[in-house]
Amino acid sequence: MSGKEKEVTETSEAEIAVHWAEEDFIYPPASFIAQANVTDPSVYDRFSLENFPNCFKEYADLLTWYEYWHTTLDTSDAPCWKWFVGGKINASYNCIDRHLAKNKNKTAIHFVSEVETEKIEHITYQELYVRVNEFAAILRDFCGLKAGDTVTLHMPMVAELPITMLACARLGIIHSQVFGGFSGKACADRIVDSGSHVLITMDAYYRSGQLIDHKEKADTAVAEVAKENQKVDKVLVWQRYPGKYSAQTPMVEGRDFFVNELLKKYYGTRIDPVPMPAEAVLFLMYTSGTTGKPKGAQHSTGGYLAYVAGTSKYVQDIHPEDVYWCMADIGWITGHSYIVYGPLAICASTVIYEGVPTYPDPGRPWRIAQDLDVNIFHTAPTAIRALRKLGPDEPAKYNYHFKHMTTVGEPIEPAVWKWYYHAVGKGEAAICDTWWQTENGGFLCSTMPAIKAMKPGSAGPGVPGIHPIVYDNDGNVVPDGSGKAGNICIQNPWPGSFQTIWRDRDRYVSQYYEKYCKDPNSKRWQDWPYLTGDAAVVAADGYARILGRIDDVINVSGHRLGTKELESAAMTVAEVAEAAVVPVKHEIKGVEPDMYIALKPGISASEELAKKISQAIVTEIGAIARPRNVWIVPDMPKTRSGKIMRRVLGAISNNTDVGDVMTLANPEIVVEITKMVQGK
Repeated sequence: MSGKEKEVTETSEAEIAVHWAEEDFIYPPASFIAQANVTDPSVYDRFSLENFPNCFKEYADLLTWYEYWHTTLDTSDAPCWKWFVGGKINASYNCIDRHLAKNKNKTAIHFVSEVETEKIEHITYQELYVRVNEFAAILRDFCGLKAGDTVTLHMPMVAELPITMLACARLGIIHSQVFGGFSGKACADRIVDSGSHVLITMDAYYRSGQLIDHKEKADTAVAEVAKENQKVDKVLVWQRYPGKYSAQTPMVEGRDFFVNELLKKYYGTRIDPVPMPAEAVLFLMYTSGTTGKPKGAQHSTGGYLAYVAGTSKYVQDIHPEDVYWCMADIGWITGHSYIVYGPLAICASTVIYEGVPTYPDPGRPWRIAQDLDVNIFHTAPTAIRALRKLGPDEPAKYNYHFKHMTTVGEPIEPAVWKWYYHAVGKGEAAICDTWWQTENGGFLCSTMPAIKAMKPGSAGPGVPGIHPIVYDNDGNVVPDGSGKAGNICIQNPWPGSFQTIWRDRDRYVSQYYEKYCKDPNSKRWQDWPYLTGDAAVVAADGYARILGRIDDVINVSGHRLGTKELESAAMTVAEVAEAAVVPVKHEIKGVEPDMYIALKPGISASEELAKKISQAIVTEIGAIARPRNVWIVPDMPKTRSGKIMRRVLGAISNNTDVGDVMTLANPEIVVEITKMVQGK
């Protein structure tokens, strides 16, 4: 046995031996550093644990407060942390009203329809103010809603979504936005859990060139909610084209109301923002959870808004004169934090794109970037891989220039990172490969774009004020540079973190804090490290590489292999566009990996190519990681948001039930892959 193999088998149950070499540093351009919001390395000292928690005053001071707080961090109900206690604030006021004196004519939102022939809608801060006030009047006077009530939103990517969110925030109403691609049943589950009695939706929206009837999901949701002995009193329906109904599903008399009709009664109404305690709940964001009951991450007003404003300004380097485009969906936490609340709090111009990035062709994002002169771009590796697969040469055709690019949502393979940097960013942009989660509110790990060098495939160190630590299963620290991975945790609370799971404090404590708690009776934050649920390896330089969920580990003959590392190895083969690995049960080895591959356009599957991919994994990691099979498939089964459904692929490989696949973007591909793998 070689020394390397011996080291692998001796890793503990929580550790994963990591085989890949670290990539070289790439430094941000001098032109970027010259204009950056923060270029001072002492920011890390200011936000050190010695200066915690008062360091976060720097973020909170970016906001306008009705009353200043008396306690920065209250730990009396540990681990339910309370930030800026005693402070009074309103999120809607901070995102709109306070900008009007100097910037009312500035564009707040650029709304881009999927239909390319439709004009881009440019909503100024003044228009946003008017529209938010008038809709807030409907919520208050027509629906009878008040501070502390919950409302469920099930809306697509349209300008009316942030308008609705900000109207709720204006009144202190807690909003719970459900991703537009989710089914009526999924929406119902969240209505029931949140206790909402009002549902706000839209009649229709565009997806891949089709005007989809979205209203029918509202009818399903209301019917499902009734089965749980709960009632939705009112359904407010925004119209995709005001004055015209674009859905086939009929409106229900006395329950369903067109927002565009109601607005006529409230023309010119102004609603004073309600000063809310910093600890008041701003919104619920449900984790999608493919199994089990969805968890409602409960986010605060003051702490959350301070954190997303601070990270928008300093990590994403957004200036008021920038045009910033986060190509995520507002139905996810990324959209809440970095399309709506963060950018608008610091008076940015934020882009909202309705449709699919590759429709009608993979040049669409770069045309939008050119037309709007976008200079900050933010998207997920899923979208980057799709654009690289379908249009690798498209970015070069358009005259746009990004100064900064963010990637978010999952680890990005070094090969994909390099395409993003060279092709999309044209070698001109600083990249922040950010790592965080729904529960966290904002970025946890990232390079600071003008201070720290970039490293392909690595999220970088903790952002200022975030202090990661990696533990094994027994609570021992896994040292930086050891070449071993473990459970990445955060040593300290931070203002953007969620307050608890809505109506389920016990689950919050057991899932996120219990494992490494040093004393369950302690009121000291030092005794409550936060368990993220992700596995990571930290290099000697302090840069973290995220390997995915702790559960996403394949244990082959005692060798614990991270699925992300296997997929990254496959992506080193030039023909490969996407890779997904799943564990397959094996009598002797326990499990072995099955590799699914989608190729770049114009490349044909062959036995030789499958062997080449298998050999690349052996070369990069070792013979222990050799896949059982390399399946080259026409496409991966994907969710409506573009994520590969590895659970479905795992079921196919293991001959188990794939479950309900009708909510996938491409359910027909499951039949095709099943036939290929199982011969039936």
